[in-house]
Amino acid sequence: MTTTTTTGADTAGAAPRPAHTTPPAHTGPQPGGPQSGPANDERLRRWRLVLGADSAEGTGCTLTGRDAAMDGALTALYGAGGRPGGRGRNSRAAGLGASAPSVARWLGDIRTYFPSSVVQVMQRDAIDRLGLAALLLEPEMLEAVEADVHLVGTLLSLNKAMPETTKETARAVVRKVVEDLEKRLATRTRATLTGALDRSAKISRPRHHDIDWDRTIRANLKNYLPEYGTVVPERLIGYGRAARSVKKDVILCIDQSGSMAASVVYASVFGAVLASMRTLRTRLVVFDTAVVDLTDQLDDPVDVLFGTQLGGGTDINRALAYCQSRITRPADTVVVLISDLYEGGIRNEMLKRVAAMKSSGVQFVTLLALSDEGAPAYDHEHAAALGALGAPAFACTPDLFPEVMAAAIEKRPLPVPDKEAHR
Repeated sequence: MTTTTTTGADTAGAAPRPAHTTPPAHTGPQPGGPQSGPANDERLRRWRLVLGADSAEGTGCTLTGRDAAMDGALTALYGAGGRPGGRGRNSRAAGLGASAPSVARWLGDIRTYFPSSVVQVMQRDAIDRLGLAALLLEPEMLEAVEADVHLVGTLLSLNKAMPETTKETARAVVRKVVEDLEKRLATRTRATLTGALDRSAKISRPRHHDIDWDRTIRANLKNYLPEYGTVVPERLIGYGRAARSVKKDVILCIDQSGSMAASVVYASVFGAVLASMRTLRTRLVVFDTAVVDLTDQLDDPVDVLFGTQLGGGTDINRALAYCQSRITRPADTVVVLISDLYEGGIRNEMLKRVAAMKSSGVQFVTLLALSDEGAPAYDHEHAAALGALGAPAFACTPDLFPEVMAAAIEKRPLPVPDKEAHR
């Protein structure tokens, strides 16, 4: 069995601990080898933090001070039968309601001892392993957590059950995450798509500052005049600048089933960014078995997110039918379907609609996920069928999304990552 340790004293316990693990034989003092010393002590300390008390007696290492506090926070979550807030190694609080103050203290502890990225993982594990989602309905709990995309997804799924006293705090948490995402993504997205829109406006006689001189010179090398040391171009190559009028229509069609939570968050932020560009007309549609058009709320992605209802079934065909009915300029329209493709509607009709849109000139993009996570679970049969129609389905990170949109706008091949994984 292979076990991975982290580097640095403050993050040595960051990885989730195995329930039953025995330290490799070489971790303790070896016959004929060094029996003690700073390097060996540090190695044993790290093994002790990684393995936890229940499995690490063989290390002979006793934790004190900050290390003991870190170990307690990890044991509360990853120890056998663990629940944040319990006392003693094997004793845990019996009910979530009674343990709420202790959970709040635990959340504060992990923010003290671990970096933000590790805190987010531990919070996510606590919600999944210990059923702490209900505690997020309390304002005091929301103020104690580390806000990230996954927490926003959990809050959105609890939206209908959330009391009014909590909703204001929840909106503040969601707004903080959304604003952070906009700062990270907006500038690059606008720059990338503005360039793509400029290049997509091809003209036969470009203005001087729009000439692509490299391609123009290459195309006219036969007209080189050595006596003058110059090229006389017969044909100028370049692109016109996109005017302020709308050049492209973009329809974001987002599956709001529970598994797509992170994608809904990112898509809402991107939708707001795209809607802020005058040369794009952006429509945002979310769906499960019903279809909701949230275009009017695109000026505030927080409103968009609270207008979604995570969970429920999926009817992709119905959603695409609505999107198709809103297309007025097929050749200048990009439709982005963000879904895991688990269709609850009419499969053949869904594929027919995609084929019809593509044959009319629509650029159709299928994203299995729009998130920083790894390869998602998705319907491979439907993904293959869409790929056969010329609409490859693939997972996309937020950082890649501007490039995908730029390629769709310019009607060039999409930058599909890891093609083998999405066949």
